[in-house]
Amino acid sequence: MKELHFRSASELGRMMRRGELSSLELTDHFIARIEALDGKTNAVVARDFGRARTLAREADALRARGGSLGALHGLPMTIKDAYEVEGIVSTGGAPIWKDHVPARSATAIERLQRAGAIVLGKTNVPYLSGDLQSYNDIYGTTNNPYALECGPGGSSGGSAASLAAGFTAAEYGSDIGGSIRTPAHLCGVFGHKPTFGIVPKRGHLAPPPGALAEGDLSVAGPLARSAEDLALLLSLTAGPDWADAAAWKLDLPPARANHPRELRAAVWIDDEYCDIDRESADLLRNAARALQDAGANVDWSARPGMTLAELTECYLILLHSQIGAGMPQSVRDHWSEMKKSIAPGDKSHAALQAIGGTLSLPERAVWKEVQAQLRWKWHQFFKSYDVVLAPVLMRTAFEHNHASNWHKRELEVNGVMRPYMDVLIWAGPAVVSYLPASVAPAGITSEGKPVGIQIIGPHLEDYTTIAVAGMLEEILGGFTPPKGW
Repeated sequence: MKELHFRSASELGRMMRRGELSSLELTDHFIARIEALDGKTNAVVARDFGRARTLAREADALRARGGSLGALHGLPMTIKDAYEVEGIVSTGGAPIWKDHVPARSATAIERLQRAGAIVLGKTNVPYLSGDLQSYNDIYGTTNNPYALECGPGGSSGGSAASLAAGFTAAEYGSDIGGSIRTPAHLCGVFGHKPTFGIVPKRGHLAPPPGALAEGDLSVAGPLARSAEDLALLLSLTAGPDWADAAAWKLDLPPARANHPRELRAAVWIDDEYCDIDRESADLLRNAARALQDAGANVDWSARPGMTLAELTECYLILLHSQIGAGMPQSVRDHWSEMKKSIAPGDKSHAALQAIGGTLSLPERAVWKEVQAQLRWKWHQFFKSYDVVLAPVLMRTAFEHNHASNWHKRELEVNGVMRPYMDVLIWAGPAVVSYLPASVAPAGITSEGKPVGIQIIGPHLEDYTTIAVAGMLEEILGGFTPPKGW
């Protein structure tokens, strides 16, 4: 039987509803683990333990009277520090906001709290959630529970580390460049990048506190230790925000398949454009074969009518256009100078960053049409297939590398040094196409590092990708706690 701190949020909720466990007991249990063990990981960086205990007592008293706040009644959680949480310092990893204490929680977090969740504290992020590692000048560096010399990923790295170390029942992250999926992969937990636009991002840092525009590409979504939890947290947070709520409602379709026998899966693991670590690739293929052996119709060669290179070019140009809008003019001037000397056909990371970061409105309109054409090809593809099984990242957890210039960072894959910015490649297809994508644990390497598999699905069919994550959880065993924790 799993220890209390490694059980799923759904299971812990059922235990509390049956009277086997009180909210205060569970809250105290997580707090004790954080206080005893977080010195090794530095995952939970802003803590609100006193108020959490008070809220837990109130939740227990309400339950004793026969009342309930909702599906998460009395459940303790940590929350990514990119989100504003009422009464708790919320920084986004930016020193300029190191003393920012919001009067109201971000929309998605407020919905979790209204359902009964209790926020224990905030988990670490990179500066403005802008890296696939988690470190900043306020709180320092977060380590991976499976390999302390390595990072847990980013930008929801503290979130994934908190789950993997057993510091929280559930978490909530955000994703524009793999920031939910990469940490889930590197820390052996589950994550879900929702369809673009279905979960409000109001109250996410960046943009600055008080901003209402949510921007392009980026999404808000859950991390957890089970697929069931992903579905629960998504159901509680998805839906229109203030501007649309008067007339619109969200009605996501049920999963296309609830058993492998009903599933049509395409496998996109091998691609010369972004080679994958051999042992990781073996685990991903093993996961796909496991679904096939359980009855799924698995196609090992199907592709959605576009190449990974084409998807990546459109993704990175639009990504850098979105991020570049917030850059200082000096950075944009530098990109403009670079752009003058970019050779025709140069699609390096530096070139795409300079092009995307300086897009004019007419140029952006052209790339938005390219994006629409890619989305249409996915739409056609998903008439024949339910999901695509793909890598999350080209390798397992890697050692900390905080060189300020990303173009000077490198990562080793199969004995070859690759540009650090290749970490964005497998994150891109789902982001640029506005598609849902879930991550489920696929196994542990010989070095003891987790590998996750990415499950990309049709637009607005989030429960299909989560259902496939659940199938893999049942077949492969799901979350495996790190040794010694």
